Amino acid sequence: MVEMVQGLSLSTLATSGKSGVYGSIASWRKHYKLMKKTQIASATDRHYIWPQYVQSLFLTANPNILRHRNVRVEAGWLFKGGGQGLDASSERSESANEDILIFFFQLDLATRVQYALNLEQYETAQQLRNKLSEVEAEVMRQQEAKRGSSSKSKVQDKAISIIRLRADLQHAIESENYALAADLRDEISKLESESLAASVNALAYENVQYSFRLGQKVRHKIFGYCAVICGMDPMCCESSSWMEIAQVEKLSRGSNQPFYQVLVDVHADPNLLVAYVPEENLLAPDQPDMGRFDHPYISFLFYGVDGAGDFIPIKQLREKYNRPRHEVPFDSEDEKPGGVA
Repeated sequence: MVEMVQGLSLSTLATSGKSGVYGSIASWRKHYKLMKKTQIASATDRHYIWPQYVQSLFLTANPNILRHRNVRVEAGWLFKGGGQGLDASSERSESANEDILIFFFQLDLATRVQYALNLEQYETAQQLRNKLSEVEAEVMRQQEAKRGSSSKSKVQDKAISIIRLRADLQHAIESENYALAADLRDEISKLESESLAASVNALAYENVQYSFRLGQKVRHKIFGYCAVICGMDPMCCESSSWMEIAQVEKLSRGSNQPFYQVLVDVHADPNLLVAYVPEENLLAPDQPDMGRFDHPYISFLFYGVDGAGDFIPIKQLREKYNRPRHEVPFDSEDEKPGGVA
């Protein structure tokens, strides 16, 4: 991604405010919608079009879009033929797509910081680092909000509240204010129950077992398209309106199962781009899939393809989801004389 900053005037960035560097929300969404309409004919076209798009995106995007993402998604494109049933676009997710684009934004800012340091533009590097910190802080805040009562911070907050209430209870008893003491006991009991439930949820959130891994090629059980895993949540984190449209309540495992952000092969559906799919609707191929797979995000999220045909996620993507590096199993037969390498 270093080439994305070449030709950029760092002095311009240094003297620009937030609005000058990032532009407006409307401009960001204009590029986003333009990219959704772009059909990529080949891998060559992809590498030509997408870097220009991402550079333009990051130069005009506004980190404040993170605070405006809870917008209602228009549902007109989600169905074919009215009530005749769901199609693949029912699992289309603008929030998942924006998560990926914001991830690109973070990568780009980090690259620009390093580039400024290489040019000894220390003031510019500091300003960019401050902007990167703002974006990272907002991403963390939204991740906590998405996890809700499952987050560690919520558990800690309840524990602190209990400690404070116990101190108030002791003071009420010492002052012989027994009515207040009774109310405080009830409130402490309620918080302790909530804290226990939140602790269980947090533990389950952290220890969830995923059937699929980052970069793995999968196939949709119902719609049949080929896709690549690029993100994952322990449970459905979409809005209630999205879940209603996708008919999540009809899933055998409901919303309390892992959901995956997947990149859909543009040759299967050039308009779908990113889908949010429950684990029960995905299948791993029985044999290594070495077939062609094209998507405009691939070259930014993955290093390349391993020996099994799956994609190798970049380090930052693995760190985002706290996933270990996957090693392709070693086949001793490949090393035998006359064996197929």
